Amino acid sequence: MGAATKLAFAVFLISCSSGAILGRSETQECIFYNASWEKDKTNHSGIERCLGDNDKRKHCFATWKNNSGSIEILKQGCWLDDINCYDRVDCIERKENPDVFFCCCEGSICNERFFHSPEIEVTHRKSSPCPPLFNTLLYTLVPIMGFAVIVLVSFWMYRHHKLAYPPVLVPTQDPGPPPPSPLLGLKPLQLLEVKARGRFGCVWKAQLLNELVAVKIFPIQDKLSWQNEYEVYSLPGMKHESILQFIGAEKRGTNLDTDLWLITAFHEKGSLTDFLKANVVTWNELYLIAETMARGLSYLHEDIPGLKDGHKPAIAHRDIKSKNILLKNNLTACIADFGLALKFEAGKSAGDTHGQVSVCNTGDLRMWLVLGFMY
Repeated sequence: MGAATKLAFAVFLISCSSGAILGRSETQECIFYNASWEKDKTNHSGIERCLGDNDKRKHCFATWKNNSGSIEILKQGCWLDDINCYDRVDCIERKENPDVFFCCCEGSICNERFFHSPEIEVTHRKSSPCPPLFNTLLYTLVPIMGFAVIVLVSFWMYRHHKLAYPPVLVPTQDPGPPPPSPLLGLKPLQLLEVKARGRFGCVWKAQLLNELVAVKIFPIQDKLSWQNEYEVYSLPGMKHESILQFIGAEKRGTNLDTDLWLITAFHEKGSLTDFLKANVVTWNELYLIAETMARGLSYLHEDIPGLKDGHKPAIAHRDIKSKNILLKNNLTACIADFGLALKFEAGKSAGDTHGQVSVCNTGDLRMWLVLGFMY
């Protein structure tokens, strides 16, 4: 056997072993489809080339509805690196009966065909003859033991809930879930990384299809803050360039495992606190930040009747500080975090939702002194 033949044979063995080790096909392209293409201003259908970091895997996805046996495709395209999609050759939805079907797979054009195949647990019973005495004991003791276990588990859950969530933190009346958000109801939302942690929750950077959003997650004991912030964002006239854009609100989980979500626009530069720790601003940039911040605060304090969506009441933020001021890419500011905010309406008492008001620290005091000097 010649040297060239040996070399070719070695290359063949290396390629085969590499394929066996990898065990997956690279996703280069996916079928693209958007039922809302006119609203989203995208193509209606075609082939989408998957772009991204070389060290991350790429997938294809599909979402659809089943309207009495009629399949309505909502979205198809490329999907982010997701462990739930690893090594899936076919695009298969495993859930029993979701409102919106979703599947993902690995391999070019693998989302051209998609299926619904729910997982079914099959149990096999082995019949064996049992003596009459054993059957009597079985039918007598099992219900008693089952009832005892239920009582013990119920008692443990009651004590655990009582210790974990003191009555002073949990509202006596459930405010109920917010109206379902049509934007989130049809689109998969994927949490990416934690960007900040605060008094009433943590903020995640998340992916909503091709758009980055921020998801603020509250634990159940901070339901009042979530409810108050959702209600303030939902007031008429709250769409303003110097106020954080609100997208939707969700309840995730059940009972004690419930998380309360607020979905808003995402700004990469983060809060004014974080930006000033890592950057030096010029006087022009400081003036722009101060002007847009003051404009947003002034708009919050205004009582504006006669808007298209209703009457905007005057709003007191009660927690203005540099951590609650977000910076956009053009260094204009927008006000966020309305967990302690109060609205003022004619003839009504503002009340006190939380009974606590934020106190400015030294850095925030310096910020307001600068704003006062400039204006």
